Amino acid sequence: MNTYNEAFRDIPGTTVFDATQSRLGYHLNMFCMSLMKDENRKAFRADESGYLRHFPMTDAQRQAVIDRDYNRMISLGGNIYFLAKIGATDGFSFQNLASKMTGVPEEDYRAMMIAGGRPPKGNRSKTDPAR
Repeated sequence: MNTYNEAFRDIPGTTVFDATQSRLGYHLNMFCMSLMKDENRKAFRADESGYLRHFPMTDAQRQAVIDRDYNRMISLGGNIYFLAKIGATDGFSFQNLASKMTGVPEEDYRAMMIAGGRPPKGNRSKTDPAR
């Protein structure tokens, strides 16, 4: 039998933000929280690489921020609620970020969510696509 966290690894596109992910992404998430202050957003926009050096993140985390690769940031310990602060700094809504992360145009993503979201069939298990 799988452990609680192992069971979630079978869900396509799902990274559970657990204690391990929290430790992995601590500095990435603290960078995101710094963007709550206007002076920090201005400093970040003026020199992204320079501003990111203030935080002891991994090179992969820094590159994911520069690339605005939200799925990669999540896999590297980012919490979506913290990562949304990067999107807000860039002037994007949460809906826009979600559409980018799913590879669905924003209007199509919006329509999908209004209609009830993704269908569960085929989105529940990597090992059993019929689920």
